[in-house]
Amino acid sequence: MTGYRADGRATGLLGEDTAGEAPAERRERIVRAAVRQGLLDPERAVLAGFVDLDGVAASVAALRAAFPADVPVLHTFAAKANCLVPVLRALRELGMGCEVASPGELAQARAAGFPAGRIVFDSPARTRADLEQALALGVAVNVDNFQELARVDAVLAARPSASRIGVRVNPQVGGGAIAALSTATATSKFGIALEDDGNRDRLLRAYRDRPWLTRVHAHVGSQGCPLDLIAEGVAKAVEFAGQVNAALGRRQVTGIDIGGGLPVDFTGDTVRPGFAAYAARLRDRAPDLFGGEYEVVTEFGRALLAKNGFTAAYVEYTKTAGGRRVAITHAGAQVAVRTVFLPGTWPLRIAAYGPTGTAKHGEPVPQDVAGPCCFAGDLVAHAHPLPLLEQGDIVALLDTGAYYFSTPFHYNSFPDPAVHGFRVDPAGAVRFSLLRPAQTLEQVVAQSGD
Repeated sequence: MTGYRADGRATGLLGEDTAGEAPAERRERIVRAAVRQGLLDPERAVLAGFVDLDGVAASVAALRAAFPADVPVLHTFAAKANCLVPVLRALRELGMGCEVASPGELAQARAAGFPAGRIVFDSPARTRADLEQALALGVAVNVDNFQELARVDAVLAARPSASRIGVRVNPQVGGGAIAALSTATATSKFGIALEDDGNRDRLLRAYRDRPWLTRVHAHVGSQGCPLDLIAEGVAKAVEFAGQVNAALGRRQVTGIDIGGGLPVDFTGDTVRPGFAAYAARLRDRAPDLFGGEYEVVTEFGRALLAKNGFTAAYVEYTKTAGGRRVAITHAGAQVAVRTVFLPGTWPLRIAAYGPTGTAKHGEPVPQDVAGPCCFAGDLVAHAHPLPLLEQGDIVALLDTGAYYFSTPFHYNSFPDPAVHGFRVDPAGAVRFSLLRPAQTLEQVVAQSGD
C-alpha cells in the first residue's frame, strides 16, 4: 500500500517514512499484527479488509497540495469507491466533501457527518423524490439531462433551495482503454451531449432562463483514461462555462465540477501519475480553470483509496490439477468481483505470507489463486508466480482499498468480511480500529427476507 507525500511522491505503506521500511516490509508488519491480535484467524476470521488511515491522510494532503492555494477548491470523495461510514467520516475529518451517486450513498454521507453544502449528488436516474430530498437539504445537484431539468423546475416552483445546481455536460472527447469506465464518448449515457446538433444552443437558453443554474459539470472517466483525454474534457467544460457567461453578459456560472478519474497504477507500489501531474496537465490545457473566476470541485475516489487498502485471506486447501498448483482461498468474487470477471482489465498484485503473517520468500511457482465461490471462474489470479502456497498460509490482494471489500458481491451468500483501519505510531506499534464488523450468518438470513 502506498500513500502520497504532499509533493505527490510515494511514501510507502504508511503516511510516514520514519521506520525506514519498504512497502512490502510494512505490509508484513500489518499482517503479522493482525494475526497476533486475532483479526486474522484460520477458524474465526478467514477474510478481512484493511485500510491504511495514515496513507489516506497523506493522499488527501497530496491532492490539496496539487492545486494552487489561491484557487477556491472543494475536494469531494466519490463515495462509491469506499462507502463505509467510518471511512467517509475519516475523510470528512480531513476536510473532504463527499460526492454521492444514489440515495443510499447520500444517506451514508449524512451519517458520516458531511454538511449538505459539502455534498454533491450525481446520478443519471434520480426520481422526483430523490430530487426533492436533495434540494430540500441543500445538497449540490448536477442535472443529467433536459427531462431532469424540467423536474428540477417543478420542484423549485414549489419551494426555493439553497442547493448549488449545475448541468452535467458530456464533452464527447472519446474513451480510454476501459470502455465501461469511459463516460465522455459520443454515445455515453451520462450528461447532455455537448456536440450533438442543437444542444449547445439549447443549453445556453436553459442557463439564460434559469439564473439558479450556476455550475457546469463534466467527468471523462476513470481507470484507463489518460491524463490528456481527461484534460481535454475538462477544457471543453471550462470553455462552455465561459461561453455561457459571455452569451449572458454576466458571471452566472461560478463553479466547475471537473469530476475525478485519476487512474491508478496497479503494477507496483509507485504512485503514478499522481495528483501533481494531473493538476499540471489541467493548467496546460485549461488555464482559465485556475484564474480564480470559478470554484473548482473534484470527485476523486479510487486514486485516494485504492493503494491505501488490501484484502487478506487464508489458504484453506491446496491441490494440483493438470500439473498446475491451485490454492483455494477465502477471497474470490465476493470481494474481488471486477478482477474475477475481467482479469485482463483488473489484474491484482498478490503477496504471500505464512500462518504467522511472515512474508514467504521461496522460489516463485505458477499457481492459480482461487476463491471460495461455487463457479469455475472464481480465480483472482491465473498461473501467478508466487512462493509455493500451503494450507494455512495467507494471501493479500493489494491495492484493494477502493471498490473491493467495501462493496461486496453477495454470490453464494457469503457474509461480508470485517474491515479494519490501522495506524502505526512512531515506535512501530500497529493500532487497529474496526470500520465494519464481519456480518453474521443470522444477518445474512435476515437480509434474505422472511
